[in-house]
Amino acid sequence: MNKSSKIGVGVIGAGRIGRLHIEHLAQRIPEVDLIAICSLDFDNLEALDVQFNVPKLAADYNILLEDPQIDAVLVASSTDTHVEISQAAAQAGKHVFCEKPISLDLEQIDETLAIVEKAGVKFQVGFNRRFDVSFARIREAVASGEIGEPHILRITSRDPSPPPIEYVKVSGGIFLDMTIHDFDMARYLIEDEVIEVYAAGGVRIDPQIGEAGDIDTTVITLRFQNGVIATIDNSRKAVYGYDQRVEVFGSKGMVTVANPRTNTVTFSGNEGTRAASPPYFFVERYKEAFLSELQAFFACIQEDTSPPVTGEDGRAPVVMGLAALKSLRENRPVLLSEI
Repeated sequence: MNKSSKIGVGVIGAGRIGRLHIEHLAQRIPEVDLIAICSLDFDNLEALDVQFNVPKLAADYNILLEDPQIDAVLVASSTDTHVEISQAAAQAGKHVFCEKPISLDLEQIDETLAIVEKAGVKFQVGFNRRFDVSFARIREAVASGEIGEPHILRITSRDPSPPPIEYVKVSGGIFLDMTIHDFDMARYLIEDEVIEVYAAGGVRIDPQIGEAGDIDTTVITLRFQNGVIATIDNSRKAVYGYDQRVEVFGSKGMVTVANPRTNTVTFSGNEGTRAASPPYFFVERYKEAFLSELQAFFACIQEDTSPPVTGEDGRAPVVMGLAALKSLRENRPVLLSEI
């Protein structure tokens, strides 16, 4: 593609993530033209049109795929539609940015990746945390040898409140809707493959989550090919806000990322010292990372390079999630080769 020409883009799905992408496309990424939005919620579409003046609105995503002005689509619809839409878009010759996960089924993922490869289009998976500047700095410290040989990785990821029970019932569970981001971060930061997963967990927050067949609290241990050991701890409810911290300990030192604050004010008085809480949730915490991942996607289209988060990168955390689920059920470490 000519770098001077704008990329025509359509967005499929206009929920919380879709709306954020639409805002960035319309207001913060000048190298693209936002041509169309597809959503089953027409009231939402009309509101977006008023705010962003979108040329085309549709309830059927095929209308976007048939539009010759659209070069790329962003798939931000419900998880159960990702495979169908991604495959159809690739077959229509559109570049595809697909929110995670591609699917909860490995056969469907493999089929999708084969279709993408045959079509010769770009395909990027939406793991936005890779584009957070602090986490990127940790990766740099590991990759450059600044901390020496990495020994231990620790990831803390806790949500401010549990998702709706109806979501839990269809999401694939905590390992595939929440920890999946941490599985991706582990591979990204260490730049190596995980070979074994052990998961322990329970229901400590909401009994309805247990009744739905899931857990809300878990600690997972990962073992990498290169010997690094990682721990991930997840909770569906941190009363103080969205808790996102990382530490990598190595032979020459350690790097850590703490939670940002909503402001930098510290109050001190006779009752002690207090500071602001972390951002409430992921949209606030990772807004700039969501922007950066889209910019990287469009850059790979213009420059004809590989996407920074490939289909294989999208597949690996699903394998890890399935291994964690098997480990929890069988109360034992599970090799990824078993999945």
